[in-house]
Amino acid sequence: MIFRTRFARDIVAEFAPPASGDRSAPAIILCDGMPSMPRKQPLVEWLAAKNFWVIYPRWRGAWESGGEFLAQSPEYDLRDILDALPQGFRETAFGRRFAPRPARTYVIGGSFGGAAAILSTLDPRVTAAVAHCPVVDWSILATEQRAETSNPSYAAYIRAAFGNGYRLSARNWNKLTTGRFFNPVARLGSLDGGKLLLFHAQDDPYVPWRGVARFAHLAGCRLKLLETGGHLSTDRTTRRYWRTIAAFLA
Repeated sequence: MIFRTRFARDIVAEFAPPASGDRSAPAIILCDGMPSMPRKQPLVEWLAAKNFWVIYPRWRGAWESGGEFLAQSPEYDLRDILDALPQGFRETAFGRRFAPRPARTYVIGGSFGGAAAILSTLDPRVTAAVAHCPVVDWSILATEQRAETSNPSYAAYIRAAFGNGYRLSARNWNKLTTGRFFNPVARLGSLDGGKLLLFHAQDDPYVPWRGVARFAHLAGCRLKLLETGGHLSTDRTTRRYWRTIAAFLA
């Protein structure tokens, strides 16, 4: 069963307890891409059935969450959730309290959420992360935007296409062009490659695979490079390669 809660006042999240009810079962935080629809509920239930606490947040400034999108790096949203876990939390409908004590915490994300998954490993409370088709360097931004829209202002396109789904200003979006904000390649020297498993397809039309392969080499992390698959689906790839992912997480 999936419940809802709120972390750090702004962050709305869906979550599911592990099938066993074990408070010490490991936890997985699922990170959405951007732009995307919040539709990973089937994956939440699938992972919970495998005995994980599963937390599926909305980024600050996106969908049901409060705040302004990219006012701060999304990695800090994950830190706020990690801060809250030991204190427990209540589901919003009836106030039932949950007090997980996960022995290990993992992060899984794709694309934009893959960047967050990678950066989350800088926090010692994150045991490991799996990133599908991650953006590892925002220098690809101009190419990616041209593939997605002819609108010269990406923030304006997002507002027109998604309404209040993302409260995004041009100023906040343009932080990504600095190369320092929310950018995994800028943190290469601090990353522990042993905590990372990446998946990428060579025919990804948005995130060039060679940049990801170079990043994986420099970070010293594992990369499963697929010949086809396009811009990988986190749900589909997690299920298809679960044996590989489970072995890595273990």
